[in-house]
Amino acid sequence: MSNSQIISGVDEAGRGPLAGEVYAAAVILNPSRPILGLKDSKKLSPKRRSDLSIQIKREALAWSVSFSTVEEIDILNILNATLLAMKRAVENLSISPELALIDGNRSPTIYGVRTQTIIKGDQTEPCISAASIIAKVARDERLMVLDQMYPQWGFRAHKGYGTKSHIAAIRAFGVTPFHRKSFEPIKSMGLN
Repeated sequence: MSNSQIISGVDEAGRGPLAGEVYAAAVILNPSRPILGLKDSKKLSPKRRSDLSIQIKREALAWSVSFSTVEEIDILNILNATLLAMKRAVENLSISPELALIDGNRSPTIYGVRTQTIIKGDQTEPCISAASIIAKVARDERLMVLDQMYPQWGFRAHKGYGTKSHIAAIRAFGVTPFHRKSFEPIKSMGLN
């Protein structure tokens, strides 16, 4: 890699849900070990995502997963909390990239690393697709833990998103410490 720059792909998972942390991953792929089938994590089955996540972690030059807490989301807002999770993911890589390709149109400031945003980058850049997959798998695994801790809320089924069943559970049981109190409809319900 001496004549090419070290590039990390960066993506997030979990911006929209009413509950759970927002996750971000950074991945530096190994150009001599391409991984087939990388694409936007939302376009893959859970089994395929899981299999690819294992392969990415094994084959990549470096990878990192980070998150911002529910408290950080409520204090900073979801955009800033997402950018913070992305910054943490890049800074936690075992190899420092020269360039971080960020999925979307907003970029965190990362000391010593140039950043470039790419809208729908998870569909066009393999390193961003890899980050998308790892972040989504990590977040889904976290929601399975929350499902065991708080079975009445049904996190296994809705992954924290604002489905009818999730909102019905919030109305019936209130909120957990992992619900985002700054998000609607929770904010308007006055549940703390």
